[in-house]
Amino acid sequence: MSFAGLTALFTNDIAIDLGTANTLVCVKGKGIVLDEPSVVAVERDTNKILAVGREAKEMLGRTPAEISAIRPMKDGVIADFEVTELMLREYISRVQGDRFLSKLVRPRVIISVPSGITEVEKRAVRDSAEHAGAREVFLIAEPIAAAIGVGLPIDKPAGNMVIDIGGGTTEIGVIALNGIVGVASIRIGGDEMDEVITQHIKAEYGTLIGEQTAERIKFITGALDMGPDEEIEVRGRDLVKGVPQVAMVSKKRVIDALQEPINEIIKALNLSLEKTPPELAADIVDKGILMTGGGSLLKGLDQILRSATGLPIYVVEDPLKSVVLGAYRALEEPEKYEKILMKSRRIW
Repeated sequence: MSFAGLTALFTNDIAIDLGTANTLVCVKGKGIVLDEPSVVAVERDTNKILAVGREAKEMLGRTPAEISAIRPMKDGVIADFEVTELMLREYISRVQGDRFLSKLVRPRVIISVPSGITEVEKRAVRDSAEHAGAREVFLIAEPIAAAIGVGLPIDKPAGNMVIDIGGGTTEIGVIALNGIVGVASIRIGGDEMDEVITQHIKAEYGTLIGEQTAERIKFITGALDMGPDEEIEVRGRDLVKGVPQVAMVSKKRVIDALQEPINEIIKALNLSLEKTPPELAADIVDKGILMTGGGSLLKGLDQILRSATGLPIYVVEDPLKSVVLGAYRALEEPEKYEKILMKSRRIW
């Protein structure tokens, strides 16, 4: 048996949605086998991994001086190369299991990336995956992966539009004939919204809160004011006295603060629509626009975008999984999607 044949016996192709907030992994024949926060807890002096994923996320803002809980991805790209590599190594090891020769024969890996990243940032993703144990690495732009994942016929001469709102970026793509006809990629997403909430509560109530608290408030309030104002109980630290305190925060004021990053998304969406060729624009009017990513789950956001554009906008059934499923389908049919896959050098 050839080495290629032996490789096929002992490895699985793996698709990874390496997100700012969460990392999802899809394995051939098994579907999505891992869905964990993109967080790593390490010992400062030795860089030894103490926890990865959910366990590490619970440590954010709660660690002693000798431990760091790190989010190695920022704005959809790698901010800490070494920690990203450790995280990928751990996740690839988990999904590969203890099968015979799994440490010797490496998997093929496809990773989704923002469409607007630089060549240097692409190389960082490739190198991290290769050092973490990948035999061969492909990259795919997130808007295309999302479109494939929700079943859009992207190989046809018809326009398909997708908005993918993640933790660090918002990707807006018009796709036809297996290519991106128009794209807008802005480094605004769920994290930016959390930061806006954090700064609002700090300025208005003199209370400092952590990012997990901000995220919780975001999903309580939503993006659209749909009723009478309510107060939300928020626990944090008093900026003046330095002691723990409970603040009663206006839901309406939080929604008002969220409009700033939402308006940036609206601007990017309108810019994409303005640059879309007329024939494809006609297709989008007929089909509407699909929303994916964790940000699309924010209550009322689809209604705001629908009102701003006058177009039908739909949140897909499983928005968190669209990108990783699309990436894996592209890896299963490399000949069909050859033009949209960005390939790295071979290790073996």
